[in-house]
Amino acid sequence: MNSTRIPTMASPQRAALPALLWAALALMATLAQAAPAIEVPVVKASPQAVSAGIEYDGVVQPVKQSSVASQASGRIAQLVVKAGDAVRAGQLLATIDDRESQAGLQRSQAQTAQAEAEMRNAQAQWQRTRDLQAQGFVSRAALDTAETAFKAAQAGRDQAAAGQRQSMITQGFTRVTAPYAGWVLETLAQTGDLAVPGKPILTLYAPLPLRAVVQVPASRAAAARSASLVEVQIPDGSGGGRWIPITARTMLPAADPVAQTIEWRLELPADTARTLAPGQQIRVRFAGRSAQRVLIPGAAVLRRGELNAVYVATADGAGFALKVVRLGADHGAAGVEILAGLNAADRVALDPVKASLAGARPATAR
Repeated sequence: MNSTRIPTMASPQRAALPALLWAALALMATLAQAAPAIEVPVVKASPQAVSAGIEYDGVVQPVKQSSVASQASGRIAQLVVKAGDAVRAGQLLATIDDRESQAGLQRSQAQTAQAEAEMRNAQAQWQRTRDLQAQGFVSRAALDTAETAFKAAQAGRDQAAAGQRQSMITQGFTRVTAPYAGWVLETLAQTGDLAVPGKPILTLYAPLPLRAVVQVPASRAAAARSASLVEVQIPDGSGGGRWIPITARTMLPAADPVAQTIEWRLELPADTARTLAPGQQIRVRFAGRSAQRVLIPGAAVLRRGELNAVYVATADGAGFALKVVRLGADHGAAGVEILAGLNAADRVALDPVKASLAGARPATAR
């Protein structure tokens, strides 16, 4: 049986689709050609004179820090501060159970009163004996005995008074106070714990002055000592920072026998120290003679985790190519060192975000 094929006619809409598609593509190409090119400023990667030296990580420490302990034994009755509290000099920090010391103070007060009464009685007896001896009723030996008893009573009174003062001092030891104005770094005991002399209750530090402590390998000790300038890098939140010279430096005379490092203590300026906190890590640089290094602005570096790269103008000047680089020391406003990845003739884009866009091309180099 023969089948008859019925011819079909294409709809006008389906026939018009290729024409519309080609028109849209042509319009997009025209707009792309008409769009202005993105010009990105570039800088030439050329060597510059910078201070060469060695860099290490340091830690900020307070110059004045104390472990505050009680001078009396007993249970901690009250701990009135916590970590992070600001305290004044002489402010109460904790109280120790003072029932035993209070009883000792009352006992010494009673002994003092008894000794004073005995001294007054001995004094009166000595005065009567002196009058009787002047009238010839008693011997000289009796007067000497009365005088000796009076002096012994005086000594007993003085001893009792000293014991009372000692009891008062011991009673005062049950009140732990701040030796200076500062901040509570941490508390090492709680209410109800046993306090004994020498066992720290809390750690206190003064907010100023601060210093940076850095461990320098013993093999580089000579280079650190000969440094003409020692600087610390203050973080600025953008991964870099500005370099600040220190006010004073001290090298400890002995090396760590295990780590083979020598500790350096670097005093920080007061205005700089106010922006730092104890325990914060900072960078320390021992700068020596000047050297030639390739520097580019830190903003030109594209940082993606462990990867550091820059956009470099192509040879024909029509666009940019991405190059991976290895960074060196950060010299702040002067720029960051490029140890590898760039040539002397390379022109680096100052704005890596714009350089990554389609149609970006280098502007006039500066």
